[in-house]
Amino acid sequence: MSILYHKVSDLLEWIDKNGDSRIKDMFLMDSPWPVLIILAAYLYFVLKAGPNFMKYRNPLKIDRIVMVYNVVQVLYSSYLVIEAFRLIWFQGVDRINCIEIDYSDTDLAKNIVRATWAYFFSKVLDLLDSIFFVLRKKQSQLTFLHIYHHGTILIFSWSIIKFYPGGQVTIFGTLNSFVHVVMYSYYLLTISNPEYKKAWWKKYLTQLQLIQFVITILHGCLSLLATDCNYPKFIIILSICQNIFMIILFWNFYKKAYKQLKNKP
Repeated sequence: MSILYHKVSDLLEWIDKNGDSRIKDMFLMDSPWPVLIILAAYLYFVLKAGPNFMKYRNPLKIDRIVMVYNVVQVLYSSYLVIEAFRLIWFQGVDRINCIEIDYSDTDLAKNIVRATWAYFFSKVLDLLDSIFFVLRKKQSQLTFLHIYHHGTILIFSWSIIKFYPGGQVTIFGTLNSFVHVVMYSYYLLTISNPEYKKAWWKKYLTQLQLIQFVITILHGCLSLLATDCNYPKFIIILSICQNIFMIILFWNFYKKAYKQLKNKP
């Protein structure tokens, strides 16, 4: 037990020593423990406590709360897209396949760090999706894809911005935030107009999600070819692998949800 304690202590000390000092004092960023506790509580509630609590209860009528949540998500994601363009893309990117991290203390660099933190925090807010599904007894929505996606992107985003806020990964953050603007706009539309849940264009939302993964993979492959780029290659490789896995999961979902509909008489 003491060996494990020392190993954990050494790991925490290493994280504290090697993490970006500019993000250390931001909410949830000082130590990995808070975000790990949030993830553990999320998984426990979504997989066990929540379903058990709702087992003999009627679905909670929280449509108005969910509607407000969707509005917040649309506005928040729009803000992230605007910030990405304002702080990075409109500043002029010399090489699209090599966006290095600005470690300076300039106002621009600090604002980029704040924006990357804001993106991470959006992943914390995303967890409420699953909680609302549980409370509304929509267990069919809580697929492996849904829970895996929310859990891994929370941990990956925290880990990456803790050490490397900004740089190459901002292209996925920008794409992902744009997708969320569209996605939560659709959710907002369907909760106020349920007939849109079966709209013919619904499948294009999943296609849009698949496109973001494909673009991220292609961008990552181009980045690996830039041998003189100082952005850590292992993060790019990890991102490529993760996005390939997400394509597999989303494609399987797409086939089950939409392709089989064509076979129905």
